[in-house]
Amino acid sequence: MKAFKAYDIRGIWDKDFNADDVYRIGFFLTQVLKADKILVGRDCRLSSNEVFDALCKGITDSGASVADAGLTTTPTIYWATAKFNFPASVMITASHNPKHHNGLKVSAANALPVGYDTGLNEIEKLVETGEIEITKTKGIISQIDVKTDYISFLKGYITDLSKLKIGLDCSNGMASIFIKQLLGDQIIYINDEADGNFPGHEPNPLEPENQEQIKELVLENHCDIGVIFDGDADRVMFIDEKGQFVSPDLIIALMGHYFFEEKGLKGNVLQDIRSSKAIGEYLNKYGATVETWRVGRAFGAGKLREMDGLFGGELAGHYYFREFYYSDSGLLAALIVLHLVAKFKVQGLTLSALIKRISPYYNSGEINFKLDRKNEAMEAIRDYFIENEKPIKMMDFDGYRLDYQDYWLNVRLSNTEPYLRFIAEAKSEEKLKELIDIANQIIKFYL
Repeated sequence: MKAFKAYDIRGIWDKDFNADDVYRIGFFLTQVLKADKILVGRDCRLSSNEVFDALCKGITDSGASVADAGLTTTPTIYWATAKFNFPASVMITASHNPKHHNGLKVSAANALPVGYDTGLNEIEKLVETGEIEITKTKGIISQIDVKTDYISFLKGYITDLSKLKIGLDCSNGMASIFIKQLLGDQIIYINDEADGNFPGHEPNPLEPENQEQIKELVLENHCDIGVIFDGDADRVMFIDEKGQFVSPDLIIALMGHYFFEEKGLKGNVLQDIRSSKAIGEYLNKYGATVETWRVGRAFGAGKLREMDGLFGGELAGHYYFREFYYSDSGLLAALIVLHLVAKFKVQGLTLSALIKRISPYYNSGEINFKLDRKNEAMEAIRDYFIENEKPIKMMDFDGYRLDYQDYWLNVRLSNTEPYLRFIAEAKSEEKLKELIDIANQIIKFYL
């Protein structure tokens, strides 16, 4: 089925999947995850109530019960799954995708992510071929309040931000329902009402056009920092005081000041295969080992748990925390970063100055190429660079990453979209331009 992806189930509602599909997903989900009760939350998308009704009917017809957490963020569901010992959970959301999309993010006990290789493949097979036999004793649906405890947990990370001028964009998504309870009225908010039409802009903060409003807000109001969440608040990104977008991977290095310097903790850190060399170089002074792994929560959260890492993150703005059951939370990441920016402001350091200290590199950002012969193009890029200069290190678990003394590059297939993705980083602008030009020339042969 088209909606089953590497990390979750997602697509255009009533086109890529529909209410009958969701009913069947709910019915067979309980069997695959061996769950007699499932925690379910949903976002504010216009189709989310319809998805919820179909999902819950499938779950209860299978004999399992539903704990309805209502409208909430995806990280709330991760946290509550582990905190309250649910055997499984589902968050109804399409995250950062446009308003006509929807989806299901599935977790097992302890908030373990369920990806295609860890259960979604079995569910897909049953949805396509399984027989529905409704149990005589149906499950029930009951409401549960997990938001109150979740807010209490997050309030433990709030420090004095009174000297900080903050601009904040909720993207009309689910961060809206929590943010004012956490930060109050001292913040300059935009798009702070949950609205499934996403009237402000699409809820994908990685797209430059969706950053325009928060950048303008920061500059016009002379803010110290801008914060922007995606639709379901599992991702967060930041704008510095100059109105410049901060590459989300560099925030991993910034967080070292909180975990290692301030808290005095020891432990390892996780980054994804697209992350800057600057992260490991910056965190080495704390004795941290930075490990690199595949892109996506289905891989990142599991890897952080496996290595018992302190925290980690991704270029896409996901940040994982051991103390958050190895899951990601945009709100928790934002509170930690705001605390650090406030702390360094007192010392006379701006966010842009902090980021400049972290990275000496020039970075292309992820460049997307839409083409049919993606695999061939990826192999050709790898072969060209290996033949011209032997890399110091090569990784091949999520496309290919080739590391050299003064530069690196990664080329990979998107797990969620029809793209070949290329990213490179170098110590000079000239070298970076050369790397991008070479990739463009190679890819032309495969268009």
